[in-house]
Amino acid sequence: RKDPMTRTHKPTRRAFALAAMAVASIVLSGCATLAPAPAPERLPDLTGVSEALLPYYQQELAWRDCEGGFDCVEVTAPLDWADPSAGEIELAVIRQRARDGQSLGSLLTNPGGPGSSGFDFVRDSLDFAVGADLRRGYDVIGFDPRGVGRSTAVTCFDAAGMDAYLFGIPDGERNSPAWIDEVVADSKKFATACDRNSDGILGYIDTVSAARDLDLLRGVLGDTKLNYLGFSYGTFLGATYAELFPERVGRLVLDGAIDPSTSSIDVGTTQAIGFESALRAFMTDCLTQKSCPFRGTVDQGMADLGALLAAAERSPLPTPDGREVGSDTMLTGIIAALYAQESWSFLREALASALAGEGAQMIFLADFYYNREGGRYLDNSTEAFTAYNCMDYPVETDQAVIDAAAARVLAGAPTIAPYWSSDAPDLCEFWPVPAVGTRGPIHAAGAAPILVVGTTNDPATPYEWSVALSEQLDSGVLITRVGEGHTGYNKGNRCVDDAVEAYFLTGAVPAAALRCE
Repeated sequence: RKDPMTRTHKPTRRAFALAAMAVASIVLSGCATLAPAPAPERLPDLTGVSEALLPYYQQELAWRDCEGGFDCVEVTAPLDWADPSAGEIELAVIRQRARDGQSLGSLLTNPGGPGSSGFDFVRDSLDFAVGADLRRGYDVIGFDPRGVGRSTAVTCFDAAGMDAYLFGIPDGERNSPAWIDEVVADSKKFATACDRNSDGILGYIDTVSAARDLDLLRGVLGDTKLNYLGFSYGTFLGATYAELFPERVGRLVLDGAIDPSTSSIDVGTTQAIGFESALRAFMTDCLTQKSCPFRGTVDQGMADLGALLAAAERSPLPTPDGREVGSDTMLTGIIAALYAQESWSFLREALASALAGEGAQMIFLADFYYNREGGRYLDNSTEAFTAYNCMDYPVETDQAVIDAAAARVLAGAPTIAPYWSSDAPDLCEFWPVPAVGTRGPIHAAGAAPILVVGTTNDPATPYEWSVALSEQLDSGVLITRVGEGHTGYNKGNRCVDDAVEAYFLTGAVPAAALRCE
């Protein structure tokens, strides 16, 4: 299994932005599945569907065997939900039928991103996505949202172009006019390529449209209510659904929540501080290990790590394939390994190798983050991630706000601050279509109880966001996992897992906020 990467708000010149499902550990393994006996398909649910949308909700699904024990199908959705005559897109869907043959209905999942493949998440990591009891009780559904993967997808650069964009090192000194000019030129080139190669879909790659797609999937699958497990960005997708369709909310779990009222610049600032906190936790543990390349106190170790980043800025490290590890790529690799405590051993090794002047292990971590393998990109997650964030988040242009955010990052994340904030404009300033999203609290008035799971030292979706979302939702109930890493369900905490699975299987809701040590 290759657990999917989450996205974060990327430092400086690239588009790291908003979190997805976590990398639990950097491990490869296989997942075998056994197909149960086929069950009768449910009729589409057409309740409340307008006449203009009936052709979409009434479509018959031609499931086929695929991927070794799964079912696959493509679902047609309107490109523009406000004008169904404007064109169509395809959504790729994969299903693992309930193992006990007595399905409680569909359980749709989203691993985050935005831009991560829910199809691959279920196909490659089914046991990581949902526990055994849920696999027995539900038809587990993975899908690629619009713009992503096997669905009608955003396309920007080829592999060589992505390498230059993600790993290229500007010639100018960081934040100098020449450096900024190079970054701006790269950003404009990327945005132009996305516009040219995406066949006119960029203006419709946004979370509200994706949430309407989610309701279409619910309807064509024959479920009167949506049962949904969303991780990281998937919590924003799920909360948006609940705001649009509160009467259709069944059992929703939002794990590793995003605060929908938070601006793009506040997201980046909070995540920087979160990753610094996770890095200090890593360093605290590292200093107890014989293989740790650092010595002294935690503060001394952090200072030495900061010196390593500065050295990579001055003299990038070589790698076997000719790419170089500068400070941006090194920070990407570090962040990749901070999503889960199980990955800390990889980070120790990569940092030790970097201190010895070798960049191969660090660029392996960065490649894992970008889902790059053998010189090619296995999906379009980086492109789709950028498209969603540029459409969902208005660009901050108030220089006073930008300066205040940079000061917060410097105070709260001093080790990574030099490579997180920059004087270059936001990539989304050059996006070919304007943002359509607005930021504000989501209440989902009238929805059934919604569980929100937060982890106390989650670096990518800091715990405060889960608290905020649980308080915004009229029916939100908070479950707290005390620990490290991104997201809380199916991470080995029995208290969290029992509460989530009891809710999905029986509808049981914790009587009050639940804290799981």
